[in-house]
Amino acid sequence: MPKMKTRKGAAKRFKATKSGKVKLKRSKLRHILTSKSTKVKRHMRATGYVAKADEKAVKRLLNAS
Repeated sequence: MPKMKTRKGAAKRFKATKSGKVKLKRSKLRHILTSKSTKVKRHMRATGYVAKADEKAVKRLLNAS
């Protein structure tokens, strides 16, 4: 059986940590920022983690176990 290929779209958006969690950068921070409050924009700058329910699917896309 051939090797599984990494989904490149997922590889650009997610990163697996040593502890097994999956990090992500929050979305909606590219344009149309005038309607968003400063607090919302500040919180979106911070990295987040993928939800526990989605973790298995994202790891499969990344080929990271």
